Amino acid sequence: MTKSGTKTVAYRWHLRKVMADHGMHSTTKLVPLLADRGVVMTSTQVYRIVTGEPERLNMQFLAALCDIFDCTPNDLIEPYVASSSTRGRKAAAGAVKAPGKPGGKNRPTRAVIKSADS
Repeated sequence: MTKSGTKTVAYRWHLRKVMADHGMHSTTKLVPLLADRGVVMTSTQVYRIVTGEPERLNMQFLAALCDIFDCTPNDLIEPYVASSSTRGRKAAAGAVKAPGKPGGKNRPTRAVIKSADS
């Protein structure tokens, strides 16, 4: 039986470091710079994006950050493999999710991205 690997990828968000490298230590200073590039955000929204790890990124926002700090997306986002496991192809293909309990909340199933050779 051939085994294929399943990877879980994650990322590190380096906006705070990039800001510090450019002498910017206050998130409120970023608000007007973004607005100058057509990205209007409140100081609270900017603070959350700088101090946390956003789950989604608007491409205009990302392009504005790259312009402001004269950097590339690679300077802001560092992807890495969080975990890796191997399982047989038959087990992965035949896996069926058990139905939810009656009366429970219906929640979407997280998408799993697989390479073409798996």
